[in-house]
Amino acid sequence: MRVLHLPYGIGMSTMAKALRTKGIDAQSWSLRTHHYAYMADERIHFDQYKPEEEEEKREAYLQKALKEFDVFHFHFGESFFPDRRDLETIKKANKKMIVHHRGSEVRMLKKAQSFNNPYVRVKKSWPEDKVKSNLEFLSHYFDQAIVNDYELYYYVEPYYKSIHVVPHTMDLSKYTPTYPKDHERPLVVHAPSRRDTKGTQYVLPVLEKLKDEGVAFDYELVEGKSHEEALDIYKKATVIVDQLQLGAYGHLSMEAMALGKPVICYIRDDLVKKYPKDMPIVSADPKNFETVLRSFLKNSDQYQAIGKAGRSYAEHYHSFDSVANKLITIYNKL
Repeated sequence: MRVLHLPYGIGMSTMAKALRTKGIDAQSWSLRTHHYAYMADERIHFDQYKPEEEEEKREAYLQKALKEFDVFHFHFGESFFPDRRDLETIKKANKKMIVHHRGSEVRMLKKAQSFNNPYVRVKKSWPEDKVKSNLEFLSHYFDQAIVNDYELYYYVEPYYKSIHVVPHTMDLSKYTPTYPKDHERPLVVHAPSRRDTKGTQYVLPVLEKLKDEGVAFDYELVEGKSHEEALDIYKKATVIVDQLQLGAYGHLSMEAMALGKPVICYIRDDLVKKYPKDMPIVSADPKNFETVLRSFLKNSDQYQAIGKAGRSYAEHYHSFDSVANKLITIYNKL
């Protein structure tokens, strides 16, 4: 089985690496400029060519892929061409195809609010009519789809015959846990990729309020850092605050758990039961974040235990082995 992941993102690269640990010939191709492009097996970046040359390059790489791969795994609902006309070509070539939705391209504000989540935010570049039109288009070519979690599942459920939930994966060998010490002076770290969607506007006032009250802790906001610089800060953290608005955890929470750090992140009430029972993430939303953080800082004898539970959870559910097995099962059924 020869599998191609495209067109960009951290997820496609880690999944391809995970599959290779199982003997699958899997590759990731980064087709446009992106901050995680360095992780891809091949970096082409069509957006850096002049229009005429770009068209020729896209067609050449499509033909190359048709000769070399059996399974096409498309992330974010994108493909070789901006208008995705290549999907028809790939389908006619009797290749296996699956679409993998990862977030903003399927998240709809009204639907999210109907799940009793008043905090969720969506990107302005993805209004609801655009999201629906995109999903309707893709459903003509794909019977099956993959999502990272059940927060995304319910947006795409009406559009595909079969939907698979496959968690993010990561190379855990690159994350050596540094568990926080019980009763240490806490360092609270918050690292928003986007302040407006991560709830930073709720996090910072609470941190300042607790500091003004004389609660003993330090905090650091991680922005504008390289991945390596950010990881160095995470390693020193006692607790890492992820997002307070979406209702599900993402890559930052995974990295934190892999490093043995307790995580505070909003998990929507109706989704808690969809996650494994041993998920150690401490859930907090904008309304109760102050109460949750205050309680965490007071219970300093639990820091290490929560950190160790997080590392164990990451090993069990986000390892290459676990995710690769799920993907192979899906590919075999396409």
